[in-house]
Amino acid sequence: MVGRWRHRAVDHLSPRARGACYHWHLMAINTDVIGKTYPAMTYAVGREKIREYALAVGETQPLYLDLEAAREAGYDDLVAPPMFAVVYGLPAVAVALFDPEVGADFSRLVHGGQEFAWGPLVVAGDEITTTVTVADISERAGNGFFVFESVSDNQHGETVCTGRWSNIVRAA
Repeated sequence: MVGRWRHRAVDHLSPRARGACYHWHLMAINTDVIGKTYPAMTYAVGREKIREYALAVGETQPLYLDLEAAREAGYDDLVAPPMFAVVYGLPAVAVALFDPEVGADFSRLVHGGQEFAWGPLVVAGDEITTTVTVADISERAGNGFFVFESVSDNQHGETVCTGRWSNIVRAA
């Protein structure tokens, strides 16, 4: 259950008595969706999108910006920075996050964290297919914790990235 503390007007009471006057307001969370997997989404990786992302996050590695440098290094095209995983993975995660069955209240949602493990490098021209599963939904201290796992494969069937996306819905 997700909930929050509410305070009643008890300022005149001792601290110990005040503590007894707090009460817990609960909202249901749906753990039945743990294990639910969403339809895969495919993202076509573009050369200019890699450049734009690299520049936006301050990357200076020539493999991300210079086609000639990438080809000289043995790649077919520009290489995507590792955190480009957010660009191709987030659209699939968003479907799960906004699923009414999951029940995350986006108005109180804060980013909890991300963990990634990478496989072969992603290059411009790749088609990355991401599948997302609800890994866990739990409640701690009145806050809802929503964890999603993603698996992203390239067009050759190689897993280029796995991710764990954690979100917290603050108590009301």
